[in-house]
Amino acid sequence: MTMNPEPELKERTVAPEAPAEEQVFEVSLRPKTLAEFVGQEKLKENLSIFMEAARRRNEPVEHVLLCGNPGLGKTTLAHIIANEMKANIKVTSGPALERVGDLAAILTNLEAGDVLFIDEIHRLNKVIEEVLYPAMEDFALDLVIGKGPTARVLRLNLGRFTIIGATTRMSLLSAPMRDRFGSTFHLNFYTEEDLERIVRRSAQLLAITMHPEAGKLIASRARRTPRVANRLLKRVRDYAQVKSDGIVTPDITEDALTHLEIDAVGLDESDRRILHAIITKFNGGPVGLSALAASTSEEIATIEEIYEPYLLQLGLLNRTPRGRVATPRAYEHLGFPVPKQILL
Repeated sequence: MTMNPEPELKERTVAPEAPAEEQVFEVSLRPKTLAEFVGQEKLKENLSIFMEAARRRNEPVEHVLLCGNPGLGKTTLAHIIANEMKANIKVTSGPALERVGDLAAILTNLEAGDVLFIDEIHRLNKVIEEVLYPAMEDFALDLVIGKGPTARVLRLNLGRFTIIGATTRMSLLSAPMRDRFGSTFHLNFYTEEDLERIVRRSAQLLAITMHPEAGKLIASRARRTPRVANRLLKRVRDYAQVKSDGIVTPDITEDALTHLEIDAVGLDESDRRILHAIITKFNGGPVGLSALAASTSEEIATIEEIYEPYLLQLGLLNRTPRGRVATPRAYEHLGFPVPKQILL
């Protein structure tokens, strides 16, 4: 029997994560100061006070925890904190710190005032966490020398440094780790007005000639996420260069987004497939995550962490104790008649 080949995985233009090849592009657009950072006004106000107080005491800032969905600016804020505090920044991630020696090498090379940014800090293993506790609390590194009865603990004193942790899953971060951060800041989804400002700024940095209405159109479909807005701008720019004279007009933008299968509210084919499955295969729900994942060939974690947040934000999906349910708005968006029992 001939097996059908597995479907080729398509890159999602509206995915909030950044692939490795996109990071250079992101760095070129990254604001360097809080004044340049668009949106998150309350966070910026509190962070500004937090940093100014540390400067007046002539101390490094306390450890900072940044939490929020992918693409909202956690890495950018970490670099801004380091820049405004005139500190060097070292970057790593939870999965990259596999052995105690990895962490020890990084910590012993930090100078006083340096910033260590740990992305995906909720993915640190427990052994690394326990070594990190005294480093964060006492600025000391406890190393076990030898084994068995002859083992002894060697304490190395470290300069006062700042750890900035970033997480998309606050619930997975252990309580002892959370308690060691002096401040926690939560990044919210952006307004369309803020995204429009971000798109205009990025267009200027990339020397793109763009009509104001085109910027509004990109912002309206960017899923309230700056990373997605900048990626859409780049795709529309490419489309304009190939299909037109390079000027990003509203018509060119509409054509480009239609070509990318991104609809008026920012959903792509994968989002619509999930809603379509709930409505057509499970009568609108409720449906459990396992059944939904199996019917759409997606991982449970992918649905929960990537697709759901935006569908919930738009009011297209509800979480209930019995499972996921498509809302009347989801039916209307996909062109299905809304069942009477849902309207009651």
